[in-house]
Amino acid sequence: MFKRVPIRIRLTILYSLFLAAALVIFTLAAIWMMKHSIYVTVDEQLVDEAKAVQALVSGSNTPALRDQVRADAELQAGSSLIQVVDENGDFVYRSPRLQFLNFPVIYPQKHKFVTFKSGRTPLRVYAITTASNGHTFTIQVAEDMDDYFEALDRYRLLLWIGIPVLLIAASLGGHWMSRRALTPVDEITRAAQQINPTDLTARVALPGTGDELQRLAETLNAMLHRIEAAFKQMKQFTADASHDLRTPIALIRTRAEIALRKPRTDEQYREALSEILSETERLSGLIENLMLLARTDSGTEGLKFSKIDLCAVAREAAAQGKTLADSRNIEWSQTFPESSLWIGGDADALRRLLLVLIDNAVKYTPEHGDVGIRVGQLDGKAYVEVSDSGIGIAETDLPHIFDRFYRADSARSRDSGGFGLGLSIGDWIAKAHHGGITVNSVVGKGSCFQVWLPS
Repeated sequence: MFKRVPIRIRLTILYSLFLAAALVIFTLAAIWMMKHSIYVTVDEQLVDEAKAVQALVSGSNTPALRDQVRADAELQAGSSLIQVVDENGDFVYRSPRLQFLNFPVIYPQKHKFVTFKSGRTPLRVYAITTASNGHTFTIQVAEDMDDYFEALDRYRLLLWIGIPVLLIAASLGGHWMSRRALTPVDEITRAAQQINPTDLTARVALPGTGDELQRLAETLNAMLHRIEAAFKQMKQFTADASHDLRTPIALIRTRAEIALRKPRTDEQYREALSEILSETERLSGLIENLMLLARTDSGTEGLKFSKIDLCAVAREAAAQGKTLADSRNIEWSQTFPESSLWIGGDADALRRLLLVLIDNAVKYTPEHGDVGIRVGQLDGKAYVEVSDSGIGIAETDLPHIFDRFYRADSARSRDSGGFGLGLSIGDWIAKAHHGGITVNSVVGKGSCFQVWLPS
């Protein structure tokens, strides 16, 4: 239930509770310290008075002791509360007020200071014993605590009245500060609510405070930018996939309708079925690639890593590459190190990546051109290089060649057999191996793709 309360109210409540606890602790500590200070002051005064009486008793004859103690007490303007008792319990001297209060004799115990209430009068009493002329005397001095306790009560009342007032004022101030501090959050919330799927270009205004709220707004804007990019990519992906799926389906349907429009010879039917089969194979390949990309996006497509020889994987891909190159009258070359090059990876996935690069190199290289593959190691990394002398890639197209369904120009169209998904899949395979692909290309001179893998 508390979680449903607005955060500014929760902050105010928590702030008030912590402040109230701190003030209560402070109040108790302040009252205790004041009370303790009073007792320390009074006790020191009582000790001094008792020592003075003790010195007087120790240096006097017993017959004259009563008069000497009375004279000393009267010199203190009668403010001292003193009584001296001998070992028989007889009073040598007793202040008139203690006599009036019939104050009992309190003999020294482990705790020499005692707070005693005689009637309504609180007294702080200190008792010691002393010996003189073969007699033992008990000396008691006392201090009236009425004024001290009244001052303590006034102080306690001031605190217990002042603290609630201070707490209320602080709570109101805390609520005002929390509202003021969270105003930018409300503005960010309103701005975010105005963003809708039809227009993801809107952004949250930065508060310019340089604090957590500004970082929150910057993070939200960065998230919106990523969502906008992903949304555009999804729309483009859907549009491209729809187009590339529609085209072969339309060709299959058209070819079948033409073949069925009138009787045909066996040869004509065979030719029509051959075209339908070719488009079906292309369509199956496209669907397979789309499903692979969908699995990689959802994180369900996993690779099986093991210790593999990169040279062996490259040789298998090179064998198929040479067959493709020979079919197009393209010169094929390959260079492999003499020893094995062991890495951690998925052999099938890496073979597919190399075949994508080799297939592209052969497709976009004219007859009698050159295509080659090289395997090597540099700076602790293994690499596979696929180069060609083909049409090359324009500099403006290089940043986008790994985008899905991207085809650089009319020369790289579906007529060459591609859908613009091969390099996207290859890039995913390289990154899944904690590696990457670099490209160098010059229009009209050819391209060079390098796959870098940790060894």
